[in-house]
This record gives sequence, C-alpha cells and structure tokens, in this order.
Amino acid sequence: MRDARTSILVVDDHTTFAELLTGALRREPDLRSVGVAHDVESSVRLCAALRPDVVVMDYHLSGGNGVAASARILADRPGTRVVMLTGDPAQHVLEAAASTGICAFLPKDGSLATLLETVRSARCGTMAVHPSLLAAAVPDRHRGATAPALTQREMEVLRLMAQGHSVGTNARLLSITPNTCRGYVKAILAKLGAHSQLEAVAAASRLGLLADHR
Repeated sequence: MRDARTSILVVDDHTTFAELLTGALRREPDLRSVGVAHDVESSVRLCAALRPDVVVMDYHLSGGNGVAASARILADRPGTRVVMLTGDPAQHVLEAAASTGICAFLPKDGSLATLLETVRSARCGTMAVHPSLLAAAVPDRHRGATAPALTQREMEVLRLMAQGHSVGTNARLLSITPNTCRGYVKAILAKLGAHSQLEAVAAASRLGLLADHR
C-alpha cells in the first residue's frame, strides 16, 4: 500500500542544519524524510531517484544555487513541489524563484512550525511567500513605481495570496465562491504579467503593492 505521508528531500550544504531539519521531519507522523543532498548535482540525482513529494531547498548551494537546481528538478518532474529557504531576500532571488515554478519562499532563520506548515500545504498546491521576505525584498527605488490598477477585491485576493492561503481558503475568507476567486486570481496574473501566483506576488512586491503587507 502506498505511503500516505508526504515524502521530503532536504537540500542544504550545511550538515548540521540538514540533520536538525531531517530529525524534526521524522518526528512528524504525516511527514517522511527520504534523503539529504548537499549540492546541485546530488539534489537533481536524488530527486530523480527518490521522487519526493516536496523538496526543501536552500538557495546557497555548492555547484550553483537552489534556483538552478530547482529548474532542473522541475524540468524532469514538474509535479514536484519546491520550498526554498534563503537568508538573502533580494528581489531578483524572489523573482527567479517565482519564474522557475518554486511554490514557497521562506526565510532560513524562520520558525520550524512555519516551515512544517508550508511543507504540508505545498503538497496541496498552496503557494507562500513569508511577509518578512516581501518587506525586505522591495528596494526603495521600486516603491511608488507605476503599478497596474487593481480593484479593491483584487487587492484583497492579492494580499491573501501573499499569505500563502489556498484559493478555497481565500474564497471562504472573502465569502465568495472558489470559481469567483479563481477569476480574480486570473485577472491579477494578467494585470501583473505573471504566470503563477508566486510570480504575481513577486511582481506586486516589486511594484510596492504589498509595501504595507505584514
């Protein structure tokens, strides 16, 4: 019988951090650590061999970076969900992660509880960007730059997207149907020239639309 637990590959070149995270995952009854990789090449190789549901990927790696590794992993297995950790919230890193198809972007020094919650929701298709990274990633010169006009409801949906909620949760919070919420998401992506929710959040942060979002 297929194991119902979410399988996770940890990719990090800091052995201590990787071991601590792996140990934490093993204590969770619904999660299953399947391996650890320490560089770009081994992450691609192990992902192909182990076929994890979720990859927890550090941005800084030997032999390249987590975005490059994620691009290769997702090219081979598009259904893999990648949660990226970084201590560098630069805007170009956020945008590169979004364009690659990474589903979540979290600070490496954030809480374990937040990481575990994100890993669980990632398998269900939820995306997330931690608000602290949005705030730090927006350069002052981009605040106030020309941004597309979003309706009040589109802004409400956008802010909820930035919190990492699913469409179903957003619809419930706004007292609208999921189909209506998907329509707003589609309009937001079109106005921001984005191809995914994470890419839309990255673009919105660059334009200052989420400058007051916490």
